[in-house]
Amino acid sequence: MSLSASPVPQTGVPGIRHSIFDSLCLGRSSQSIASGLLRFWDSLNFKKNSEYMGVTLLFLDEKVSSVIHGFIPAGQANHYMPSLKADSIVKVDRFEVARFSSMYKITDHAFLIHFISPTIIDEVIMGAPEINLLS
Repeated sequence: MSLSASPVPQTGVPGIRHSIFDSLCLGRSSQSIASGLLRFWDSLNFKKNSEYMGVTLLFLDEKVSSVIHGFIPAGQANHYMPSLKADSIVKVDRFEVARFSSMYKITDHAFLIHFISPTIIDEVIMGAPEINLLS
């Protein structure tokens, strides 16, 4: 599979540049996504006495209505929680893209968006891409 890191400009939306999920590249980068934040929840490791692992997120892509898994590690969760709002359109910048390796896969997408210390997530109020959050 060939992947491109070049951002896809949202037509008619000045200032919002982002990649669609299919163009994400593995590794840490300066790529961005604009997507629907469908849901998020605390992740616990039940094999380790319900140890808090972080926050799991589900993002919805605008182009092909695909869903990708996101994860915020426990040490960074408090920083990002005030910025998370289910059923909102968000822009996420500067994250790591990894192969999804868990046997408990919750989406069909092969990749995972992993929040790292420089990651920024903001709700897009003006100029948001059209994303059907009900699909």
